[in-house]
Amino acid sequence: MTLLRKTNRRLESKEEDIRYTHRALIESCKQKDQRAYQEVYGLYASAMYNTAKRMLANPQDAQDAIQESFYKAFARLGQFNYQSSFGAWLKRIVINHCLDQQRKRSLVFEDVDERTMGEMHTDHSEQEPQYSVETVKSAMSSLPNGYRAILNLYLFEGYTHDEIGEILNISAQTSKSQYHRAKKKLKELIAQSNG
Repeated sequence: MTLLRKTNRRLESKEEDIRYTHRALIESCKQKDQRAYQEVYGLYASAMYNTAKRMLANPQDAQDAIQESFYKAFARLGQFNYQSSFGAWLKRIVINHCLDQQRKRSLVFEDVDERTMGEMHTDHSEQEPQYSVETVKSAMSSLPNGYRAILNLYLFEGYTHDEIGEILNISAQTSKSQYHRAKKKLKELIAQSNG
């Protein structure tokens, strides 16, 4: 067996293992085991809270979002079929719930035109300044919901612009444009806070 085949088999095995992480626990939840529910909540609540907080920028809204998301996830466990890890499936529920909350608050995206695309081409050779985490967090929470959603999905959650387009029902080009505008607005907010 070649080294490449061995490596591919190990990677496939690892992917399969990731999808089945906590399988026994998830199966116990499907059987309505209250201790299993508590354990799953304990394993994932912190990470899901951080995702919700980045999306909603308000700690209380984030807490409400994860409570409602866990409720939805536990109610829909029968639909979870291990095509992804439970954590990825749960995170998608959290993100969708946060986006629903933002839509209720009128999440607005602007369509892209040819002029806008010209604005996006910037010189990447200049060094990006370094900012403290607190400065960036503060500026992020001041962004309009649409900009904050795009930045969070792209930078923190690792979605591509095509995936963001699907999630938000916008084109990939609109996602790219909004991302660049959000970065520009974020830099302005940071500059203002640094006086």
